[in-house]
Formats: sequence, structure tokens, C-alpha cells
Amino acid sequence: MKKITLLICLLLTAAGVNAQQEKGIIGYTNWLDNWTEFKPQKADSKEPNQILAGNIKENTKLLKRNVYVLQGNVYVTNNAVLTIEPGTVIIGDAESKGTLVITKGAQIIAQGLETDPIVFTSNRSMKKAGDWGGVVVLGDAPINKFGSVGSYNMDLDPALTVYGGNNAAGNSGILKFVRIEFAGKKVKGADTFNGLTIAGVGNKTILENVMVSYSGGDSFAFYGGDVNASQLVSYKSINDDFKFTQGVQCRLYNSLAVRSSYLSSNKDGSRCLEVKSFEKKSDTDFTKKSTLVAATNITMLNDSENIKADMQAGLVKEAIYVAESASLELKRSVVSGFNPAVLIDSQTEINSENLKKIKFEEMFFNQCSGNIFTENKTDNSDLENWYGNSVFFNVYSNTDNKETFVDVYNQRRPDFRLQLGKITASSGK
Repeated sequence: MKKITLLICLLLTAAGVNAQQEKGIIGYTNWLDNWTEFKPQKADSKEPNQILAGNIKENTKLLKRNVYVLQGNVYVTNNAVLTIEPGTVIIGDAESKGTLVITKGAQIIAQGLETDPIVFTSNRSMKKAGDWGGVVVLGDAPINKFGSVGSYNMDLDPALTVYGGNNAAGNSGILKFVRIEFAGKKVKGADTFNGLTIAGVGNKTILENVMVSYSGGDSFAFYGGDVNASQLVSYKSINDDFKFTQGVQCRLYNSLAVRSSYLSSNKDGSRCLEVKSFEKKSDTDFTKKSTLVAATNITMLNDSENIKADMQAGLVKEAIYVAESASLELKRSVVSGFNPAVLIDSQTEINSENLKKIKFEEMFFNQCSGNIFTENKTDNSDLENWYGNSVFFNVYSNTDNKETFVDVYNQRRPDFRLQLGKITASSGK
């Protein structure tokens, strides 16, 4: 009997050593190690020796031994494949708003390594959000606009920025172990570029281990398409961390959004998740699929060291916004330090049909001034009671980031996994 008891104790100890938290980003080890960079302003700038400009019309390979400067709008066209070696550095030119566009039918194969990521960054000596354009990937998967096609309307060539079609299994290539830093330039008379724009992209495209930091626009913007994505990192963007619209069907897994109270835009569009079915209702074909985002093991946090003071100063908004006719299924995720955690569009009637489309299950809400609200409504007891029902296994806490996460303030290698044991927080509101 003593031997059995000892064996059980040893097994429990071993399990404790290798245990991982079930909510928020997961992993037996910190998967952010090696390939991410949380202080890109201090990273050494390399001098470019190659220029990328104009149209790339044939298969092309970028080599690690070179440093490339992206000048103006660069298009990969004619069904060409742009392959980028691990460790390659591409510098977006600030003066000409360097932007890389993978046109419909073309592919990008940017497959870095954990120890040798591919890096897109700024050529300014004092780097800041919005220095250059960004990376745009266009595909032929379904969108819900009339005619099944859209165009990414910035200051780009409209003939080369068409996206959408009927191929849900489209393949626009691979983005893996890639960093995109200081993108999202504002275009005069138009909008702001995003770090990574994914428009009409199909589910054979691989999007894994991509970090967008200090974007002047959204970090990741998904316009329609059918997308699988995992281990994406958005760090201190000005606008949204993850924007979903135009009927995208997206499955997002094990991903991270870190916001700063002091970098957010004053306008709408400074959220971790913004889930919409359309940009313009008049352009939308409602016979087609509305936006559906199924997200699991997502960590969303405001990295403020004094979240209450920031809330009182009006610097903190909601983490998640769900607009009219859009669907969000969010499970086993962490929302920490927002005001409130979730805001549902005022056009969404709170009834059983709509509540089935907006699911929050096995969530960990922490340090939020209110949990799930309807926009412009003062009494949200109906939503609080619904999502507070024990059947959803949502839990609530009010502990600071240092106690909540493993090592959130480590400047070189932060660890945003939940500390083991935090999930035992009260299930009461």
C-alpha cells in the first residue's frame, strides 16, 4: 500500500512539473521564446544591399545573405511564387511607404525557423508604428460582398488588389516564424495599412507563428476567406489586434494580443478582437455566409501596471467587439484588464437565437470593469446572468498581471501563460 501511495505521489509530482494551464495560450514550454522580439526599437538595423520594387512576375527567392529594401508598392503577380529564406530581413522604406502585395493567384513561401525567423521591419533610425505599409496577401476564397470579389482600396493598383472567389481551399502560401514590425502607414485621403492583411485567403494557406508589433493600423486583418491560424502574436498595435470582416470563416488557436493603454487609437478600432460581417451593409450579399470566428486558447491583456487608474482616465476600452449578424465562439481564453471585457453591437437583439451565435465558454475574465455588455445600454444584467450561468464554466478574478501570468514583465522573454492555480478563481461575478 505504501509503495502504491508513493507511486501516485511521484506521478502527481511529475505531472505538476509538466503541467500547463488550460486557459489562454498554452504550451508545456513558452512557445514565444527564440523567434519573437518585444523590444524591436532596440534591434540593430542592417544596411540593405538589394532593392525590391515594381512587379515580381516570375518565381523569385530572397536569400538570407542579403538585406532587402521594399520600395513603394511591390506586387507579386502572374501566379508567381515569392520564396523567402529563413533569417532574411526585408526593410520597408518609410519615404515611399514600402508595401508587399501577394496578388490573387500568386504565393508567398515565407517559412522561417524558430531560431531564425524572417523579419519585416522599418528603415528609420527611430522606428515607430506606421513607418511603412505592410504585407498584403490576396486569395480566391469566398467573401460576402456582391459579385464575390472585393478590392483592397488604399493607394494601390485596383487591378492588382482584387480578392475573393469560390475556392475555400485556396492556397496563398506559407507565413511561419515571421515578424512584421512598425508597419501600418496612414495613407492620405484613405485609411491605414495593417501589419498583415489577409483577404479572400483559403484554408490551405499556412499561418503560424507570426508576430506583428507596433502596427499603425490593425495587426491582423481578415477580409473574407476561409482561414486557419495559430500562434499569432499582436503586440501593442494602434488599432485592432485581430479584425474579422466580410464573411470570413476563421479558426484561430493559441494566440496572443497585448495592448497598451497609451498606444490605442482614440477612434473605434482599438480592440483585441473586432468581429464584423461587413464594412458597408450596402455592399454585402446576405445570402452568403456571415463572419464566423471560432477562437480557442486566446490570451488578451492590457499590460498596464495600474489598470484601475488607466480605466478612470478613459484610456481603456473593451477587449472584444461583436457586431450585427457576426458570430463568435470563444473558448478557454483569457481577458485581462479591459473596460468591459466584451461589447455587443447595439443593433444585435439579445434573444436566444443571437446568444447561440455569440458563445463564451470556459473563459477567465480578470480585472475587467464589467464583463459582457450591450453597446449604449446601462442595464446588462440579462447578459451577465446568461454568461454567468455555471453551465458555461466561466470564471472571474481580480488579480494584477504579475500574479496572473507566469512572467509578464520579463523584457526579453516574457511569458504570458497563466500561472498554474489561477483557474481556481471564483466562478461568481
